[in-house]
Amino acid sequence: MTDFVYDIWYFAGLSGDIKPKKMTRIEIAGEPINLGRQADGALFAMRDICPHRAAPLSAGCIKDGTVECPYHGWRFGIDDGACKEIPALTSDQEMQTEKIKLRTYPVRENGQLIWIYVAKDKRFSGDPSINPPEFPFATRKPTIDDHLTLNCHVDHAVIGLMDPAHGPYVHRQWWWRSEHSMHDKAKAFEPRERGFAMAKHSPSSNSFAYKLLGGKPQTEITFQLPGIRTEEITVGDKTILSFTAVTPMDAGRTQIRQIFFTDHGLFRLLSPILKNRARIFLRQDADMVDLQQMGLKYDPNLMLIEDADTQAKWYYALKKEWAKNRDENRSFKNPVKAKTLRWRS
Repeated sequence: MTDFVYDIWYFAGLSGDIKPKKMTRIEIAGEPINLGRQADGALFAMRDICPHRAAPLSAGCIKDGTVECPYHGWRFGIDDGACKEIPALTSDQEMQTEKIKLRTYPVRENGQLIWIYVAKDKRFSGDPSINPPEFPFATRKPTIDDHLTLNCHVDHAVIGLMDPAHGPYVHRQWWWRSEHSMHDKAKAFEPRERGFAMAKHSPSSNSFAYKLLGGKPQTEITFQLPGIRTEEITVGDKTILSFTAVTPMDAGRTQIRQIFFTDHGLFRLLSPILKNRARIFLRQDADMVDLQQMGLKYDPNLMLIEDADTQAKWYYALKKEWAKNRDENRSFKNPVKAKTLRWRS
C-alpha cells in the first residue's frame, strides 16, 4: 500500500497560505515540494531539495526569477528549474550550470484553492492533459479552516472519510447522533467525474447539526480522485460548501484539511462554535486512526461489506482504473454505476 494516484492534480493549500515573495515546504505523495509566490503574485512549485548538498530551498529566498539555496547560494530558475548560478565558481572555472536541473510542477490557482499536478514521470514538463477540479463557491474567504496529519496511508484516510457507519461510535455527541438514534438509510448514488456522488437529498433526521441551519436543507456529497470530498448544503438561496482534501504526504502520513465556504449568515455567526465541533470531529477520527494502526501493523486481511463499504470498494476501483487508463493512454472509464445503497447509521 505505497502506491499513490499520479498524473492528477492534488490540493496544495489556500491562496492565503502563500504570500508574495514567500515559500513553504509541503509533501505530496512522497515528493518534497517548495511552493512559492513571486512578487507579482504568480505561483511556482519545484522540488525542495538542492542537488548540491540537499538543503531545502524553501528555507532560502526568491531573487530575480530564481530561488536561492540558503546553504551555498546556488540559484535555480523558477520557470524551468535550471541552475542559473553557482557563486563558488571562479571566473576561470567553466561549468555548464544549466545542465543541473530541479523537477518543477505545474501549479494552478482556482479561486481560493491551489492545485499541484504530480506526474508519475518525474521528467514530465508542459501542460497537463486534464484541469484541476472547479468549485465556483470556493472563491469566497473561508469561514472555517482546519487541518491535521493522520498517521496512516492515504487509502485508510480516504475510506475512513467516506465511511457512513462509524459516526454513532466514533462521533458520539448529543448534538450529532448516537448509537441509540441509528436507523435504516437508503441513499441514491451516481457516477461523477473521476468519482461519484450521493445525490441531493434531505439530511438524516438524526443529524441535529443540520437543524440549526433552519429551513429545509438539501445536501449533495461528492468524492473524486485523488481524495477530494465536498458537501454542498443549500438552504433556500444560501449555500454552505464543505471542502475536504485528503492528501498523502508519504506512505505513513496523510494530511486532511477541511474548509468551509458560505454565504449563510447564521452559519457565519455560529462559525466559532461550529469550528470547535469540526475540530472535535477530525481529532476523533485521528484518534481512531491511531488505534487502527495497532492492528494494521500485523498486516491482517481486511473485510469490506455491502452496502456500508461499497464506497470504499468504488474508491479502490477508481484508483485501479485511473492507473490503467494512464498506462494505456486512453480515456478514463468510470467504474461506478448508479445505485441505491442501504445501511444503518
